This record gives sequence, C-alpha cells and structure tokens, in this order.
Amino acid sequence: MGRLPSWIRLSLNTDAHFTHVHGSVKNRALHTVCESAKCPNRHECWNRGTATLMLMGDVCTRACAFCAIKAGRPGELDADEPRRAAQAAKDMNLNYAVLTSVARDDLTDGGASVFAATIREIRKELPEAGVEVLTPDFEGVPELIDIVLDAQPDVFNHNLETVSRLQSIIRPQASYGRSLAVLKHAAEWRPQVAVKSGIMLGLGEKDDEVLQALEDLLSVGVELLTLGQYLQPTRNHPPVQRYVTPDDFETLSKRAKEMGFKGVASGPMVRSSYRADELLQAALEARAGSAKATV
Repeated sequence: MGRLPSWIRLSLNTDAHFTHVHGSVKNRALHTVCESAKCPNRHECWNRGTATLMLMGDVCTRACAFCAIKAGRPGELDADEPRRAAQAAKDMNLNYAVLTSVARDDLTDGGASVFAATIREIRKELPEAGVEVLTPDFEGVPELIDIVLDAQPDVFNHNLETVSRLQSIIRPQASYGRSLAVLKHAAEWRPQVAVKSGIMLGLGEKDDEVLQALEDLLSVGVELLTLGQYLQPTRNHPPVQRYVTPDDFETLSKRAKEMGFKGVASGPMVRSSYRADELLQAALEARAGSAKATV
C-alpha cells in the first residue's frame, strides 16, 4: 500500500535497559518473540526492562501467513531452558513475565510441559511476579491445555488472530472454532485465570466481521482483548489491505468495553504482549468494581 501512514512510527532509541535485556537473553541462549517476530515495540519494551520469552526454539512447525517466525523442522528440546528462562527473568528483575512459543506439533504434548515447567521455575525465582502465557492451540486437546493451566499462570492468552472468513488463508493449520474452544476451556478452569485473545486488523476483514469475532470471544469467556495493526514483515507475506486510523482503534476499544471486555488494548502498534501487566491490572480493577457493585 505504499508509504506508511504518519501514525505508524517505530522508536529505535536504546538505553541501558535495552542493552541489559538483550544481554540477559543472549547470554542464556534464549529467544524472544520481540526479535523473531520482528515486533515493532521491541525497543520500547526492552528500554522498560521487559521482554517476551519465546520457548522451544525459533523454528515453528506451522507457516501462518502473517508471521515472520521461521517455519520448518525444529530442533530437539533443551531440558534446561525453563531454568535459564527463569534466571533471565530474575536477572531482568521482571515484575511481569510473558512466555510464548513457536508451535511444536512435532511434540507429543505440543510443548505444554515446557510452558508448565517454565512457569514453575519463574515462581521459584520471582514469587511475586505475574506470569502470562501466549500459547499455540495444542491442536485443541483439552488435556494439554490443562497441563499449562495447572501451573497457574495469571493470564492464559491464545490469539484468534483474524476473523472467521480469513482463517483458512491466514492460519491454514489452525481453525477459528478450535481457537474458540481452547479459550472456552481456559475460561472454565478453576481456580479462575484471566483469559485473553487478540485480533490483527488490516488483513482484509470487514467491520461487521470484527464485531462478530468480538462477540464470539466474549461468548467463550475472554476478558482481555488486544487489537493491533497488521504490518507486512517481508515482501513474501500478505500485503496490508488497509491502515486502521488511531481514531478507529479508539472507537473499537470503546465498543469492546461496552460489549463487556474487562481490559482492552487497541491501537496501531499494539501487539499481544504490549504492556500486558497494565492490561491485567485494568481487568482486575474492573473485576473488583463489579464485585463491590454486587455486595
């Protein structure tokens, strides 16, 4: 679509926090989704001393059309990765850790046990820190989702990514219904965990399709929502179909809150883990307000 609009701006400034985070991750042979997925907020987040750790390597068994992460045959798991990830989180003095991964359909449990082990290691090193997971769909197997939930993350995030009509084009190895089923299963888990999902805009979706997707997410118990602009990672990825204005993102945010979402992050540069701690806090405050209102 030619030149980026004026509201799409990437900050490339770095400071001591950026260098510290980069060093902590590199020295422990870890990966971050910030780098592998070419996240536009990497410099901002790393300057704040935060990062989203990507488990189980940087090669994905799936080839989603929107994603910059390499697809292919992943290597063997590193049994020491959960411990090193927790040590990196401690070294960065995180008060909120976000864990994600490539899809590992080659593994019997899809990598669920690695998520669980890493959550538990972080709890040992940083018992006061919040932990959020952004998981693949584990092929929709409830028992695998349970492995992650049993480790008690504060937030379970699985992205719907796009509207129903575009799923087979954008996520050919996933499905709309399966993702909703994963989110519903997490929302019904006890003790309760905050359930989160996200949608990219600019892939060719229509406004009414976006609203339908939001209704579908609410219907399965999703509380936290992220809405962001799709940006083409390389020329080999689908082109941007439209750039959604900041005003339109704000309108969508207000509509989503009116619909019932407890926490919403909506804007051109918003990504799944962007200021995730603040989004959870907003949801907790909304829950507390609802509880008082019913007393």
